Amino acid sequence: MSGHYGLLRMLREQGHRLTPQREMVILALHEADGHLSAEGVYERVQRQNPYVDVSTVYRTLELLREMGIVSQCQVNGHQALFELTMRSPHHHLVCRNCKTMLDIASGDLDDLKTLLLERYHFKADLGHLVLEGLCSRCASQWAPGSEALALEGDTKSNYAEGEAHAHP
Repeated sequence: MSGHYGLLRMLREQGHRLTPQREMVILALHEADGHLSAEGVYERVQRQNPYVDVSTVYRTLELLREMGIVSQCQVNGHQALFELTMRSPHHHLVCRNCKTMLDIASGDLDDLKTLLLERYHFKADLGHLVLEGLCSRCASQWAPGSEALALEGDTKSNYAEGEAHAHP
């Protein structure tokens, strides 16, 4: 399956109608190439068709989440963020201060999974994990000796306004 066309085909194959509204929601998420709030998806859909109702966007996101096409991430009480699951499995690092969200590869946590199994005999399901801390920019503003860890590659995002972008 490539691009959003495979996702549209998946909808049909699972017995769901392929409506223009559903296609616009999938396309909005596909073009975002990262995380969007429901409001962010709605704004993008509105640019294509101002007559699409916000409740249609919410219902479509819920359907896509139930089907496994979209994943939902809610960080520290903020609004839910959505992204297509066709991207490679990954986890999120979220800066507590500026709300920058970084994606990290699923394999980066293999050592943690092994440690939990060996030390605690606990088989962890690390399907989708959100870790909070400080990005490199915010960590550099903290006094030396603080518990903050510097993370590489921080880029300011609009997470507080409902959109967050993936960073390698």
